[in-house]
Amino acid sequence: MDAATTLPIMAPASAEIFLAIAGLALLMVGVFKGESSLKMLSWATIAALAVAAVLVVVKGGEALAFQGLFVTDGFAQYAKILILLGSAFSIVLSLGYLEREQAGRFEYPVLILFATLGMMLMVSAKDLIMLYMGLELQSLALYVVASIRRDTLKSTEAGLKYFVLGALSSGLLLYGCSMIYGFTGTTSFETLATVLGTGAAPSTGLVVGLVFLVCGLAFKVSAVPFHMWTPDVYEGAPTPVTALFAVAPKVAAIALFLRVMVDPFGDLLASWQQVVVFVSLASMVVGALAAIMQSNIKRLMAYSSIGHMGYALVGLAAGTEAGVTGVMIYMATYIFMNVGTFAVILGMRRDGRLVESLSDLAGLSRTHPMMALALMIFMFSMAGIPPLAGFFGKWYVFMAALDAGLYGLAVVGVLASVIGAFYYLRIVKIMYFDEAEQPLDGAVAGDLRLILYGSAVVTVLFFLGLSPIYDTAAAAAASLIGA
Repeated sequence: MDAATTLPIMAPASAEIFLAIAGLALLMVGVFKGESSLKMLSWATIAALAVAAVLVVVKGGEALAFQGLFVTDGFAQYAKILILLGSAFSIVLSLGYLEREQAGRFEYPVLILFATLGMMLMVSAKDLIMLYMGLELQSLALYVVASIRRDTLKSTEAGLKYFVLGALSSGLLLYGCSMIYGFTGTTSFETLATVLGTGAAPSTGLVVGLVFLVCGLAFKVSAVPFHMWTPDVYEGAPTPVTALFAVAPKVAAIALFLRVMVDPFGDLLASWQQVVVFVSLASMVVGALAAIMQSNIKRLMAYSSIGHMGYALVGLAAGTEAGVTGVMIYMATYIFMNVGTFAVILGMRRDGRLVESLSDLAGLSRTHPMMALALMIFMFSMAGIPPLAGFFGKWYVFMAALDAGLYGLAVVGVLASVIGAFYYLRIVKIMYFDEAEQPLDGAVAGDLRLILYGSAVVTVLFFLGLSPIYDTAAAAAASLIGA
């Protein structure tokens, strides 16, 4: 096959191909230049992610590549922009941390780049094989990133737990894929949709395979009851890595969940809806209740993340275009709230050392008034208080659930939000009303300030851009539902 024939076939995947080449090139630069190249490689990786974002936008429209294994459409475009934003933010957050902690390894930004490549392949998967390839590329890179600080026991333990439980989830997912293939004779989403769209009742084996597939995907979004790895990994991994785990992989996993359930298995809504409803209910309730007892802010954010994934799955449970739109808006708000909060956590230092206890926030409003104000904005937004960004995410997914007749799910979601507001408001109370025994360090790095205040502004003024964001999310949902 000559270049004139090959290039148009590969064009829809130009962003992914560029990232793969850039990753290999940066890896070679790091090998020859050593640890001194970390800062340069970090900024080069951010530049590569920016170029990939431009390529994603430029290569608009729906198109297939690689014999129908890969698709680019409005839904994939929307998810990829969020993924690239989350990855770039996490690298910026890590710049000062790695230098101050003397934990710099040139592989760090390159591994994030390869993980991002895997995430982008996930959301463009049009086949179960491509789904698994993207998922494992992301996971293998993140296993290493979680334990990047080999000199600390907690980081090594976090990487090991993530690896062992991640391997278990991959086994569940692969078993589900094999059963689906065995009972339908295909791994292609398009062919699966055709086979399952005949109106005939699905076989028991196919439904069992679908349940295993849902279990594997639920692990990736840390949904209950597959959440057990999340608090330990969030607490043990270096804080910038935790920030990465909290944003980009979550967006990719939710997008993959939507693509798999709505595209090939949309006609089997009755078979998988009750499973997703249960996972969503359990995640919202466990996330709300378990976070109340936490004293470590990273563990609290882990349970908060579990709860937020439960809210996002409300939109998936609806199984409608409005539900998908709600999830897409929710994930856009979720990125900025979490990135901003982790910027605050990275700024929590005493005598030059990172501190992670909620009690360390005492008196923050007096020593760091702007940081306290920003964190209060993020907490109110996560609680769903209008007119902040988090309110609109919850509003659209709950309205989609009501339109789909899932009244119980919406009611439990609202009640879980009320319970969750308790521990978010507790953080505000500690900052503004508790006295600090020893205040935090005064200086906050410039890169953290940029992310912190930028995220706060976006969270507060999100309603001003709601109309174009809603239109873009609705177009993304329409491209998926119509796939």
